[in-house]
This record gives sequence, C-alpha cells and structure tokens, in this order.
Amino acid sequence: MGNEQQNKLRKSDSSFLMQGSILAIASIVSRVIGLIYRIPLTNIIGKMGNDYYGTAYEIYNLLLIISSYSIPLAVSKVVAARMANQEHRNAFRVLKGALAFAAVSGGLAGLIVYFGADFLTGELLKTPYAAIALRVLAPTLFIVAIVGVLRGFFQGLGSMIPSAVSQIMEQIVNAIISVAAAYTLFSFGGRVAADRSDTAQVAAAYGAAGGTLGTTSGSVMALLVMLFIFLAFLPGFFRRMAREKMGTVSPYSGIMRTLVLTIVPVLLSTTIYNIVLIIDQGIFKNLAVLQGIPREQISSWWGVYTGEYRVIQNVPISIASAIGASAVPTLTMAFHAGKMDLVKRQLENATRFVMLVAIPSAVGLAVLARPIMLLLFRDPDPTSAMMMVVGGLTIVFVCLSTLSNSLLQGIDHLNLPIIHSLIATGVQALFLVVAMLVFHLGIYGLIMAYTVDALLISYLNHRSIMKYAAPRPLLKETYILPLAASAIMGLAVFLAYRLAMLSHSNLLATFFAVVVGAFVYFIAIIRLGAINEETLLRFPKGSLLVGLAKKMHLM
Repeated sequence: MGNEQQNKLRKSDSSFLMQGSILAIASIVSRVIGLIYRIPLTNIIGKMGNDYYGTAYEIYNLLLIISSYSIPLAVSKVVAARMANQEHRNAFRVLKGALAFAAVSGGLAGLIVYFGADFLTGELLKTPYAAIALRVLAPTLFIVAIVGVLRGFFQGLGSMIPSAVSQIMEQIVNAIISVAAAYTLFSFGGRVAADRSDTAQVAAAYGAAGGTLGTTSGSVMALLVMLFIFLAFLPGFFRRMAREKMGTVSPYSGIMRTLVLTIVPVLLSTTIYNIVLIIDQGIFKNLAVLQGIPREQISSWWGVYTGEYRVIQNVPISIASAIGASAVPTLTMAFHAGKMDLVKRQLENATRFVMLVAIPSAVGLAVLARPIMLLLFRDPDPTSAMMMVVGGLTIVFVCLSTLSNSLLQGIDHLNLPIIHSLIATGVQALFLVVAMLVFHLGIYGLIMAYTVDALLISYLNHRSIMKYAAPRPLLKETYILPLAASAIMGLAVFLAYRLAMLSHSNLLATFFAVVVGAFVYFIAIIRLGAINEETLLRFPKGSLLVGLAKKMHLM
C-alpha cells in the first residue's frame, strides 16, 4: 500500500467522526427546524390534516426509498472504493452513471405517485383525502434522486459539508413554504367545500397539500445548492483527473453493474426497514375499524403518531443516520485496504458516539413527555404524552438498527440487513396483531411493535458485526455507563422541572430542565468514565468541551 493511501486512511480514521458530527449537527438542525414548523402546521391543519399529511408522506417516503433513498449511500461507497486507489476518472464516471440511474428511477417513481395517488391513499390506506397532498409530492421524487447522487458523490470523497449545507437550506425553505401554503390552501379548501358535508375534511386535505408543497420547494432549493457547490468544485477535480496517471478506465456497463449490485441490497434493506410504518398503518387502521373504534379517533391517534410523536423522535435518530452515512466511505476504504484494526476502531467509535446521544435523548423525552407535548403542540391529551413515554426505548433501538445497517453495508455485507429486516418485519407485524386483538393496546400496541422491530434488527445486526469484524465488546463504555449517566440526568431533569414549575410557566420550566439535564449529563459521563479526553476531542468543538471539562476539574 502506498504512503498516500496510508495517509488517507489515517486521515479518515481521525476525521470520520468529525465529518459524521458535522452531518449529525446539520441533521439535528434540520430536524429542529422541521419540529418548529410542524407546530404552526399542526395548529393550522389539525390532527385530521396531520393524518392526511402523514399518510401522503409515508407513501412518498416508501417510493423515495424504492427509487433513490439508497443512492447516496451506494454512490458514496462505490466512489470511496475508487478514491481509495486514487481513480479520479472512474469516480467521475460513477457519478455520471448514478445520475442516469437516478433520473430514470426518480422519474418513474414520480409518475407512479402522481397517477396512482387515489388508489394508494384510498384503496390501500383508507385515507382518500390524502391524495391531493400526495400528488404535490410527485415531482419531489425526481429532484431528490438527483440531489442524492450529488450528496453521495461528496460523501464518497470524504466531505459531509455539501450535504449538511444543502439539508439546512432545504429545511428552511420547506418550513417557510409549508406554513404559508398550508394556511393559504386550508382557507381555500374551506371555501371550495363551504356547502358540502365534508367541509372539514376538504379543508384539511388542502392544508396538508400546502404542507407537502413545502417539501417540494425545499427539494428544489437543495438541488440548487448542490449544483452551485458541485460547479464550484468541478474545475479542481478536473485538474486532479488530468494529473492522474493513465490506468484502466471502467466501462459504463461495469459501473452500472457495480452500482446496481450495490444499490439493490441497500435498497431492499432500507425498503423493508422503512416499509414497517406502511404495514403498521394498514394493520392498525383496519384492525381498529374492525374493533369498532370511531374513525375520528383513529385519525386523531395516527395524526399524533406521525405529526407529533415521530417528529420529536426523529431528532435524535437523525444522528445515527448521519454517523452511519459518514462511516460507510471510511469503512469501505479501510476494509478494502485490509486494515481490520482500523475497521474495528471505527465500528466501536461510531456505536459509542451514537449511544452517548441516543440513551439520554430517550430518557429525557420520556421524563419530559407531557411538558414537551404541551409546549410544542399545545396538546394536553394524556394519550399523546404516554406515546412518548412508551416509545422512549424505541429511540435507542432505532438508532442502533439504523447505524448497524450502515456499518454492515460499509464492510461489504450488504445482504444481511435485508435478511434481518425481513425477519423483524414479520415478527413485529404478528406482535401488532396480537397487541391489538388480544390485549387491546390500541395505539400503544403500535409503538411497542415498532420497538420490537428495531430491537430485533439491532440484535441480529450486532451479532453479524461481531462475527465478521469482531470489534471489542465495550459493553460498559458503550451502554452501561451512558445508561447510568442518563438515569442520573433523568432524576435531575424531573426535579428541575418540578422546581421551575413554581413559576407556573411550562416554557420556562421545560427550558430550565433541559439545560440542567445537559449540564448534569456532561458531568456524569465524564465522572463515570463513559468518555475521555481523546474521545471528546473528536466531537465538534471538542477542544472547547475539553477546556470546559478541565475548568470544572472533571478531567
């Protein structure tokens, strides 16, 4: 192995967590923006509108997964393998081949969504009023496919910054347009159906379409940002291509074959993994109707589940997705170079990093479930808060399953996540049926079923990672100590909230409790030995955090 390649691997080892942190921060910022705009959006379109919006979005998300969701990871993996051997020309040919693939797959998916909206929403998911919102999303599938290729190309080169910048800009535009369009179209729908018996449903349907219009507008902004960055980057890349020694140029037929063989396993695993919500919705709504639960109640539950519970839950989960995306190129480079010690270290670091965030997030959201629901959505319904409590553990297992899927794909075991997701999907579907028909758990049975799905995938993936890469089982540092620190934090958060509620301000009490919780957790993870100076330095602003810890005499 040449010195240049060794230096590249050492650099990737030291930077992949930093790059992942950059993407994670961008994901968190995007999720927080998404969370913020969902507050006025929910107030405008209501729980019924949230049901229509959530139904349209889940169908769109499924078609997105099938058509292009796996493209960024697959492109980054194939590009990283070429760049490990300094094959700039072949990496660029991968980009062109991937763009052709994305144009076809994204275009077909958009046509299916547009012309099949009535069947998908009305016949399959018993939510016909969601068709308008779904049709608005049709062109987004094509745009996002192209954006995904460009993001994957830069991730394969080891840079998460273009993806991070485009994500934030996308979400800002999404937030502004979603709220403005929902307000305008909700009023318009009410006027259109003023003399009809379904005025509320039509108004909510148009309002939901306004929300999805924001998604489409955001994707256009993401494409513009990525094109700007790409065009600025291109001259330098062309110069590197010109300096490259002439070697074997991969034919496009071979590149497309490699892309397809990489995309299909990733596609199948992500499709199966994410199709769970569609399956859950079909099972849940049909069984709930069979049990005689009023349709208005079913719609309300599902609106809270998709528009409140999962929106909040997805904030910490986005960190696992970001770390996984950043780990794949570096893992691929190290794996193909035969550096198994580096592979093991990256597997360990990625899992520890994610658990340091996922476990306290789960505890904090469970403890502050009711205050958060009141603060963000003005939702005093005890059922809504209990969803967050029951689903707190889900966050940990979904983070683990999301990350471990990416880690297995990074070490070239692309088929295992497919098998594991198939097994888990069957088990959780059976669990949901039993939970509803035998134990009559209703919406809580749905949340528990999702937890079972993520738990089983996490276990099966972890077993495979141990078999094929054998990272050191750092159970204490990865799971036990963060859990202990989170328990201490949870108690502190509970007491801080109760104390601050003497002010009779839920906003002030929740903010105070979150600040106290972050401070206590920071102290606890250091004092308990869950994190050391070396690991902390890998975080964004790590030197600042280390300096703070030393001033507090924690290190």
